[in-house]
Amino acid sequence: MTHKSVLRIDASARTTGSSTRTMTDALIDQIAPENLTVRDVSQGLPFVTEDWVGANFTDEADRSDDQKAILSLSDVLVEEIFATDIIVIGAPIYNFGIPASLKAWIDMIARARKTFHYTATGPEGLVQGKKAYILAASGGTQVGSELDFATGYLRHVLGFIGIDDVTIIAADQQMAKGETAVAHALEQIATA
Repeated sequence: MTHKSVLRIDASARTTGSSTRTMTDALIDQIAPENLTVRDVSQGLPFVTEDWVGANFTDEADRSDDQKAILSLSDVLVEEIFATDIIVIGAPIYNFGIPASLKAWIDMIARARKTFHYTATGPEGLVQGKKAYILAASGGTQVGSELDFATGYLRHVLGFIGIDDVTIIAADQQMAKGETAVAHALEQIATA
C-alpha cells in the first residue's frame, strides 16, 4: 500500500535499541510512503509559556513580529500534520505516561482556531481525513490497563483535533515478556 505522505514522530530518548523506533521503522517500510517527514521530538521542544499563550490567542492579523516568531515552530508542526495522510507516533511509556517531549509536541499542535475550534455543541477537530498509528512500548505497564495513561490520552488528543482513525500497536510489559513483546508487535505491523 502506498500513500502520499507520512509524518513520523519519534519520542524515545533511546536512539539505538529503542522498541518504538524499531516498530516505527517496520511500519514505515510497510507503508512505503512517497513522502516522509521525520520529526524527532526526543531532544525536547519548547514548553507553552505565557507569551506563547498570548500570541496564540491574538488574532492572526494582529500579531506582532515577536508573537509570530514565538509561534513559528508551532506553525511548522501544525502544517506538518495538515500536509500528511498518515501520522505514525512512536510512544514509549515512561512512568505510566508519555515522555515530556511528546507532551510538548501535543501542546504545540493542539491549537484553538488551527487544529480545533469551539462550537455551540462543543469542540470540533479541524484535522480531518487522516490515519494515525500509535506504536507504544513499555517495560512494565500493560497497554490498555488502568495504569496506561499514555495510549488513551494520545487517542483522545488525536480525536480532539479530528483524527478518529487510530490504531494502537503495543510492545508492552517487556520486562516480563522479553523480546516476544516486540516480535508480537512486529507481526501486527506486518499485517496492518
